[in-house]
Amino acid sequence: MTQNIIQIAPQVAEKLKALSHPKRLVLLCHMAGGERSVGDLARITGMRDAAVSQQLMLLRKDGVVDARREGQMAFYHLTDADTQAIMTFLYERFCTETKKNGY
Repeated sequence: MTQNIIQIAPQVAEKLKALSHPKRLVLLCHMAGGERSVGDLARITGMRDAAVSQQLMLLRKDGVVDARREGQMAFYHLTDADTQAIMTFLYERFCTETKKNGY
């Protein structure tokens, strides 16, 4: 078991590093409930489309999100069960009813 942890620790650290950026974390929180377009995320977060696209590009490069094309629109979603589990936990703990949690 310890050997497995030693082997996967760098991968886990890279994923957590990608999730730790504040703007990316906000975008990921909004994708925890399902896929979103750049326009949706920009509207929800108040970020510019270009800024959202840039952050999504980095998340895609890190393997955290992927996109599905529908015509000219791209819909982004979390890529795997591990990322979904992490973001579901964070979403439930911090993103919903944040006022009641004191954040």
